[in-house]
Amino acid sequence: MSSVSNPGCEDRDVTITVCPDGPLLVRGPATLIDADGNAINRERATVALCRCGGTAIPPFCDGTHKKRKSRRS
Repeated sequence: MSSVSNPGCEDRDVTITVCPDGPLLVRGPATLIDADGNAINRERATVALCRCGGTAIPPFCDGTHKKRKSRRS
C-alpha cells in the first residue's frame, strides 16, 4: 500500500462522529481504503463519509441524504 497524504493529520487520535441521519465525520490520521485495498487520497483533515449510498462522489458525502430525507417526509 502506498503512503497517502492526510492534510492536518499529525500524531493525533482518530475520531469518528456519527451525524444523525447524515454522514460519518472522520477526524485525525485515518487512512481510507477502498474495496480493492487501495488507499483513498484525503484532501482535508476532516472528511464526511456517506452512509445513505446516494452520493455522487463515493465514499464522500455530497449532501444527498438531505434530499432523500425530504422525500420521505
